[in-house]
Amino acid sequence: MNTLLGRRTRVLAAITATAGLVLVAACTSTDDGGSGSKTAAGGVELVKGGQLTTCTHLPYPPFQSEIDGKVQGFDVSLIDLVAKDLGVKQEILDQPFENFKTGGSLNSGQCDLAAAGMTITEERKKNVDFSDPYFDATQAVLVDKKAGAGSLAAVKSKNVKLGAQAQTTGEDYAKKQGFDPVSFESSDAVLNGLRTGQVKAVIIDYPVVQGWLKDKANADAFEVVDNLNTGEQYGFTVKKGNTELLAAVNKAIADAKADGTYKKIYEQWIGPYAASTAKGESAASPSAS
Repeated sequence: MNTLLGRRTRVLAAITATAGLVLVAACTSTDDGGSGSKTAAGGVELVKGGQLTTCTHLPYPPFQSEIDGKVQGFDVSLIDLVAKDLGVKQEILDQPFENFKTGGSLNSGQCDLAAAGMTITEERKKNVDFSDPYFDATQAVLVDKKAGAGSLAAVKSKNVKLGAQAQTTGEDYAKKQGFDPVSFESSDAVLNGLRTGQVKAVIIDYPVVQGWLKDKANADAFEVVDNLNTGEQYGFTVKKGNTELLAAVNKAIADAKADGTYKKIYEQWIGPYAASTAKGESAASPSAS
């Protein structure tokens, strides 16, 4: 995933918006305002007492987006499990993707971890420590039905204008295939570019496309013509060397997969949980809904 050009940090619910405040995710926020102990269960040190501060970039459904005045999604639900184990509440800070992809937000103490549908790459590992993979992802090629392009190869041969989200693995893939894609700031901007005809095709993570196609207007206008298995896996990130928090995140992921909680969350936000998912194979396929 994700974007370079960001938006201002904003606050959900009835909190007055000021730079640097957090978004309230799921449940209610802690009442201590960060004045409590910064040491959580298991000896995990937090940047603010009483809360696990998560950096993300909104919106990126179904992983994180604002729904009914709260940030919700697949990533949010999984990190809520980490927060529960630590005996704190999760608070979400909306930032440009570049801020935490490079480790800047983690190193400066703005957040404890980042959860943003982020693909694990060797380049990113130089700046942050990744959790164990928690999601196997593919890239979808979504095309305007009027473009008459039934595959990524056809998009290229017909010179169909292609778009992608800036600073993402989808954009990287497009460039490696010889495209000069139009870069959009966010997933919402990608969809808007497709709707307004700025582009006639896009490459973006398949689960995002799944969400778009639940809207009948989108499903009537656009179609998935390719599902590219690029071998990508998502991971949560922490500041390099933060072994205690990383261990807590990995434990929460493992426990959730073992006790069925992961399956429940997956089916709530992504779709049917295929047997292949548990084996580490890609579960994001055109047959999913």
